[in-house]
Amino acid sequence: MVENIKFSNKYNFAFIDESTKKEIRRKLLKAVAIPGHQVPYSSPEMPISRGWGTGGLHITLALIGRSDVFKIIDQGSDASVNACNLREFVNAMTGCETTFDTSKATLVQTRHRITEEELNENQIIVFQVPLPEPLRMVERYEYKTLQMHAEADYSKMWVSLYEAYVRYGAIMQGSGYPVMVNGRYIMSPSPIPRWDTPNLHQAKTLFLFGAGREKRLYAVPPYTDVEPLEFEDVNFEIEDFSKSACYKTGFKKAFLDELYADDGSQKYVISDSNFLDKIDSEEETHQYTNKYIDQLEAYDVERG
Repeated sequence: MVENIKFSNKYNFAFIDESTKKEIRRKLLKAVAIPGHQVPYSSPEMPISRGWGTGGLHITLALIGRSDVFKIIDQGSDASVNACNLREFVNAMTGCETTFDTSKATLVQTRHRITEEELNENQIIVFQVPLPEPLRMVERYEYKTLQMHAEADYSKMWVSLYEAYVRYGAIMQGSGYPVMVNGRYIMSPSPIPRWDTPNLHQAKTLFLFGAGREKRLYAVPPYTDVEPLEFEDVNFEIEDFSKSACYKTGFKKAFLDELYADDGSQKYVISDSNFLDKIDSEEETHQYTNKYIDQLEAYDVERG
């Protein structure tokens, strides 16, 4: 448990005024009803700079209640500057309990990762999104991307992926790989690594995405099809850590961060700090190792 700060009654609960909360909630309902579709919204300025998580924070503050348990991660870490500052802000504005433990959280805010530990039906995960429009790489004008989404005309995106494969022998996009949601909309899943992309498909939890600079919300409801774009003869592939292992635990079946020592040597460590702590705990190692090895082996079998 994280030490909580006493709630400040100088501000409205959760900082945002109630009319703005209602507006964000209404837009979230529309986003959930149309999976993958971007919904514009309006909101007040926040006490952090745009680009540092305002979109995710808008959603979190509009949804959080006094009984919620809040967790926030930045690139998998509970201890980064961004995560620590936003955690303290949410705690100061709500008085809600905060935690590092993924299994205890009811509301999880994240920057560019999905937790290694599987989330359940009673949890919500909120993504901070820097660039919500997946078609921006192939079309610069907003009115044209809106038309392309409306007509489900994604030919430019497919051509872009094909050209990348012809030029480099592989589709080079490493993070934020575009996905097709519910067989209808191409969506940007935030700059999560490819490793996390399969976890969006038929997940038990509700995924909410907020882009503060562009004022866009979108969502993936539970048990929704989310498929990465791929060709019949060129399959989507996640990062390969088969030849690497976490230097602390020896664990391989998790997304690993690469670290460099002063002498130039490199080693790897599990990106999800809470998952690392659980794996590193001797009494829980066997439980988590079996669970996630089975989960990832099933994915390998499915993908052939």
